[in-house]
Amino acid sequence: MAASKKKKSGLGKGLNELFQGEDIQTMIDAIEKKPSQFAQIQVPIDQIRPNPYQPRKHFDEEKLNELAQSIKEHGIFQPIILKQAIQGYEIVAGERRYRAASIVGLAEVPAIIVEFTDQQMMEIALLENIQREDLNAIEEAQAYQTMMKKLDLTQEELAKRIGKSRAHVANTVRLLKMPQKLQDYVLDGTLTMGHIKPLITIDEKKALEVARKAIDQQLSVREVEDIVKGIKLQEARKAKPKEVKPKEYVYVEGLLRKKYRTKIKVDEHTITLKYTDTQDLNRLLELMGVIEEE
Repeated sequence: MAASKKKKSGLGKGLNELFQGEDIQTMIDAIEKKPSQFAQIQVPIDQIRPNPYQPRKHFDEEKLNELAQSIKEHGIFQPIILKQAIQGYEIVAGERRYRAASIVGLAEVPAIIVEFTDQQMMEIALLENIQREDLNAIEEAQAYQTMMKKLDLTQEELAKRIGKSRAHVANTVRLLKMPQKLQDYVLDGTLTMGHIKPLITIDEKKALEVARKAIDQQLSVREVEDIVKGIKLQEARKAKPKEVKPKEYVYVEGLLRKKYRTKIKVDEHTITLKYTDTQDLNRLLELMGVIEEE
């Protein structure tokens, strides 16, 4: 089934010429805010496939179903933005609308066709999700890593392109060093990034144990933080080196203990004697010659 071309208005010039000097996201925003100014066609839904560079792996099923119900009742008001592919079309923007339309069972959807390179497609997919806060931290980290690798960008160069600080990019990508199981918990929504962050600072085995406990007992972020603090405090106590007392102090302690028959501690510039009660104190004072024997 071929796409039926019902043009409302022609672009005249290519997008890059039309928005000369503007960034890609500005182009997308302009199209989505005033779609009636651009050529639209009805595209068979079976000819559409998601953006291969889409960083978002998980879509909220409840929200998708709500959107599907709205589309069923009112139709699609905002066209999906597509790019011509070797076979069919790839989504540039509007994957949620596409997925919701598929749930409803629509045969075709309104679309605007644009011409973008693979590099631009990658940037658009990432920017759209970041700016709309649709990505979780792990998906964002994976998207950054993919862009840096495929576009040969440094962290600083990527940060400038997406409008983030270099520190934000660096800290986000560092999350991919976490155990894969912890990453999966964030990806599938089992735990939040708030739960996971404290676990990065402890041993992997213990981190996984705490994560499992947090899931089973539905612990809050604060409760997980408290557990991690307890583990780190316990580890610090174990790691603290045991003080080795100089031999001469040990020797003197032995002599005094034999003479006074009580617990005695000798440290640098200090001798500590312990007594049990008043009678024992008087005994020690008599031995020291401080008071006379009765």
